[in-house]
Amino acid sequence: MKLGFVSAILPELSLDEVLEFASRHEYTCVEVMCWPVGKAERKYAGVTHIDVVDFGEKEAEQVQSLVEKHQVSISGLGFYPNILSADQAYAQDCVVHLKRVMDAAKLLGIRNVNTFIGNEHTLGVEDNFAAFLKIWPDIVKYAEDLDLLLGIENCPMLFSGDEWPAGKNLAYSPAIWRRMFEAIPSDHFGLNFDPSHLVWQMMDYIGPIHEFGDKIFHFHAKDIKLDYDRLADEGILALFWSTPKIPGYGEVDWDKVFSALSDTGFDGSVCVEIEDDAFAPELDKRKQSLRVSHEVLKRYFA
Repeated sequence: MKLGFVSAILPELSLDEVLEFASRHEYTCVEVMCWPVGKAERKYAGVTHIDVVDFGEKEAEQVQSLVEKHQVSISGLGFYPNILSADQAYAQDCVVHLKRVMDAAKLLGIRNVNTFIGNEHTLGVEDNFAAFLKIWPDIVKYAEDLDLLLGIENCPMLFSGDEWPAGKNLAYSPAIWRRMFEAIPSDHFGLNFDPSHLVWQMMDYIGPIHEFGDKIFHFHAKDIKLDYDRLADEGILALFWSTPKIPGYGEVDWDKVFSALSDTGFDGSVCVEIEDDAFAPELDKRKQSLRVSHEVLKRYFA
């Protein structure tokens, strides 16, 4: 396994600077964000460390030279939009850009591309699953043709009343993963697994590592803290009783996580994803969060 981090937490740094920081602090890989250049629609989105528009051999050589310079690999390319949005023009733009990300990964010799399924939050699971069946077989076929691994992160993307009741990512539970993988039975279609999203949904986060072991292509190391007093007072529908934290500062039992990963033979990349507001917004604090996370997790990579 390799220990890395998600580049979204360092948006003001260049790719050269991100890889230099990773190397200096003993991270061996980075998941690189590849959003379209422009304004982000939400926090931690809209980060562009590799611009995949008009990305060709010259640009690939430039990126590869930075990888060689710092001896830090790229674990995967990341782009996390809402491909099942009711805004059809936006959704189609997302598909076009995701395919550009996949093209760039192929040029770079990187197999992993990570994303969301998407979800129209005003509709139920069945309507969204029907939309998934129309849109996603073509996307998976594109990955197959390029021999890439599409990793779907399991975040429900449900943070506020504006996203109630269904969130903006369909792939939030093991029950839905089973249906997805049965509907599109491809070796190139799997998970970018994040245990923290199962924790705040009050779900087992160890059992699914075993069940879906052969479908876990990439792994996000993020923790989460639960406010049990608020949960007892307001209930799960209040939403704001869970807070993302850096590894070791929340509910996730990392001994059990890495034990399960070793049971399944996982040998991929585990990338720290920082969304902990206790280490924001200053750049120095966000860098500190990555240093502390490395100290917490490094023993699993000895």
